[in-house]
Amino acid sequence: ALRQALGDVVARHESLRTLFAEDADGPYQVVRDSADVALNVVGTDEPQLPAELLTAARHAFQLRSEGPLRVRLFELGGDEYVLLVVAHHIASDAWSMGPLARDLTSAYAARVSSGDAPGWEPLPVQYADYSIWQREMLGAEDDADSEITRQLAYWKAALADLPEELPLPYDRPRPAVASHQGDAVTLDLDPELHQRLTRIARESRASLFMVVQAALSTLLTRLGAGTDIPLGTSVAGRTDDALDELVGFFVNTLVLRTDTSGDPTFAELIERVRVRDLEAYAYQDLPFERLVEVVNPQRSLSRHPLLQTMLTLNNTEQGAASAVASLPGLTVTGEPVAAGAAKFDLSFRLAERRGEVDGGVVLEGALDFSTDLFDRATAQSIAERFVRVLTALADDPDRPIGEVELLDAVERERLLVEWNGVSRGVRGVSLPVLFGEQARRTPDAVAVVGGDARLTYGELDAWSNRVARWLIGQGVGPERFVGVVLPRSVELVVVLLGVLKAGGAYVPVDPEYPAER
Repeated sequence: ALRQALGDVVARHESLRTLFAEDADGPYQVVRDSADVALNVVGTDEPQLPAELLTAARHAFQLRSEGPLRVRLFELGGDEYVLLVVAHHIASDAWSMGPLARDLTSAYAARVSSGDAPGWEPLPVQYADYSIWQREMLGAEDDADSEITRQLAYWKAALADLPEELPLPYDRPRPAVASHQGDAVTLDLDPELHQRLTRIARESRASLFMVVQAALSTLLTRLGAGTDIPLGTSVAGRTDDALDELVGFFVNTLVLRTDTSGDPTFAELIERVRVRDLEAYAYQDLPFERLVEVVNPQRSLSRHPLLQTMLTLNNTEQGAASAVASLPGLTVTGEPVAAGAAKFDLSFRLAERRGEVDGGVVLEGALDFSTDLFDRATAQSIAERFVRVLTALADDPDRPIGEVELLDAVERERLLVEWNGVSRGVRGVSLPVLFGEQARRTPDAVAVVGGDARLTYGELDAWSNRVARWLIGQGVGPERFVGVVLPRSVELVVVLLGVLKAGGAYVPVDPEYPAER
């Protein structure tokens, strides 16, 4: 019955039986008449299941010869099975999981009860119809009056001088080539927080997403990312009811830019976000891939173009879990699959769902992070700070964003007491005098390490003395400044100490500074 039901679903949706070939003119679609889909049964056990699911979920599709749907049924023994359905993103999106699950459920029920295919009403359109409509709607770029020309003009202006990269609190330098390996931590959101944020959104004439975007922009600014915050988000792209039950890739990525300058209040920032987002939504049809080509940011294999942080808020019931909650003769539960991948540096995922106890709407969330850049502990601290900012916004929307407390009581105690609680008296003498005393006590101890180079206290004392004598000969003394143009190195420490011994003040100049600086 399951094999037949899968065939019914693939027959219903052309996108699930489409191959993608390529010739000299580029890629093109080939819609197969056959609705067959392989159902591979794999024997395994509970300890091995997570690894089996992960391997199957990471399957690399051969789109020229293989349909974009792959199904595995893992047999755990007895009457317990796990069904994994993997759909390639070229033929599906998150919204598609709802229609796909509902159709599979109804097809399976029909096959079990009567052995016949389900009596579906034909879909009003197929994905190819949407593709043709989209091309006709957007028009040609060489037509000055076309919709695509109008939308390109907006986005080029909206993204002018966009920061190439947000400086986030990374644990490691960005690698030359991203591995796209990732992990996730949960966002622990108070059930009442959703209600308070929703109320503020209503009072601000904004959506809940806009309120959350203002909070995330505040957090990133406070973490050192500056005051020009580009965030990516996904829009469903299903602008017609005829597309609601269709499996296909309709989603598009928008770059939403937030200006946090001037230390605005939360309320003021929400208004800035609201105005900017409404403008962007009016130009949401331009495919993101084409936008990247036109804006042409500096490309790098180490980061995503135009944006490195995503924010999504799912407020629809288009989930697969609810659609398959009931199958004839089966008890069904969800099984998590950790993909271990990260497309972006940070990706904040929020979703509204019905609570299991009182049926009220609650807010759930997770933070996906790149393990190339962040340790899990750092990602956890970012997630906690995000919740802290959301709570502060909900408590007092008229508070300036610069006054939000990012530290909890434990962190504040560590910074102010544990790390700074011990005072040591220092004699009222200069640094060169203190250093000289240390050099006499431990002349053979290592004082400076830079790469393969090492200097003992005795060597550093001698080298810096020679530098000091030369500088004094050049007229350096009290109230005189000495420019030091050196990279981080052993020699830099020698020269800085030498300037101090000469009685002057040093002005460090990084050789990597732009010539204008």
